[in-house]
Amino acid sequence: MMIILYFLGAVTLAFLIGYFVFPKALYGMMTALLRLRGGMRQKSVKVGDNVWPYLESGRVDGVPVVLLHGFGGDKDNWSIYAPHITKHHRLIAPDLPGFGENNRSLDRDYDISSQVHRLNAFLDAMAITKCHLGGNSMGGFIALQFAMEYPDKVASLTLFNNAGVVGDEKSELAVAAEKGENTLALKDVSDVDRLMAFVSYKPVPMPKNFKKIFFAEAEAHREVLDKIFWQIAGAGINHPLNDRLGEVTAPSLIIWGRYDRLIDVSCVKVLEEGISNSEAVIFEETGHIPMIEKPKETAAAHLAFLAKH
Repeated sequence: MMIILYFLGAVTLAFLIGYFVFPKALYGMMTALLRLRGGMRQKSVKVGDNVWPYLESGRVDGVPVVLLHGFGGDKDNWSIYAPHITKHHRLIAPDLPGFGENNRSLDRDYDISSQVHRLNAFLDAMAITKCHLGGNSMGGFIALQFAMEYPDKVASLTLFNNAGVVGDEKSELAVAAEKGENTLALKDVSDVDRLMAFVSYKPVPMPKNFKKIFFAEAEAHREVLDKIFWQIAGAGINHPLNDRLGEVTAPSLIIWGRYDRLIDVSCVKVLEEGISNSEAVIFEETGHIPMIEKPKETAAAHLAFLAKH
């Protein structure tokens, strides 16, 4: 008993020292542990003149599942979700250009069409001729347009609270964007709590030192993030894909959180009516990131859908 207590005390002390003295290293260790749960390993592939980092795990046979993160996110947005998927499928989650460890240069455009063609180049570099494609928010916008422009490469499409369509009701983000306001921008560390409450129904408290790391990352890339936001917001407001939904031929699953404040749940009806071979699941007490807020339930719906296709 004394040995166990001593060990627990040592672990607790090490954690506290890490949190207060080396918070960034501890943050990185926790990220690594999340990846480990789903067997996700970081890899990279050269795509043209750039290197794309990505996470991969799961079965080597069968059609892979490729999942795209949303605005301000990165490949690790899928680490909590991964353990539920990698038992049955090969999962690939890249850092999209402009985010994470991918190229974040200001001297290029990050509009949806450009990202769609970059994604196609990534799949070619990975020798993936067909995949089960999915994406959250901005990543869903890219996935949706990709399914229209490269239908032969999409075995199925899963949309997690995707951008790119307009519903009957405007979201808080849409109303603010029309006024020229970016509600996803962080002005200081205290804004992190506001952002977490904005994207999720029941935000998980974040330790103060981790908030500082989160803010520092956003602050370091403020200009490029602002550029990307307005390119995406402009497309979503002025050129939504509502009238093109009939071009989607892949079987499609629409997953949404009832209380999404970024993209209104009324978009589900638009997507379901516009995509002929589609089905929808709406989760209660869930916001903009169901794969993080309710990973088990979301994965159950996703796996059942993949099993049919």
